[in-house]
Amino acid sequence: MSERWVIHLPVVVSDLASAQRLARVVAHWTHVLPQTEPGGTTVSPEDEQNVRHWAFCDRLLPGGQRCLLRPDHDGECSRRFRLR
Repeated sequence: MSERWVIHLPVVVSDLASAQRLARVVAHWTHVLPQTEPGGTTVSPEDEQNVRHWAFCDRLLPGGQRCLLRPDHDGECSRRFRLR
């Protein structure tokens, strides 16, 4: 058994775009905590929690961390948040 634990925080919104936007806001806020990996943030339908949608780009960067830009971003990946 792994010695790592994952926190699941249910938040309900009305559509996928709003869920991804809110997930990015929460991830931006928590990125100051060393225990968080905001780039791994996903959202799912309430009744299909095994169907996940990325809140950020899903590409891995050197070092194993994920890109912190939107899933459909233009240009190169980055570990720095970009204002829209």
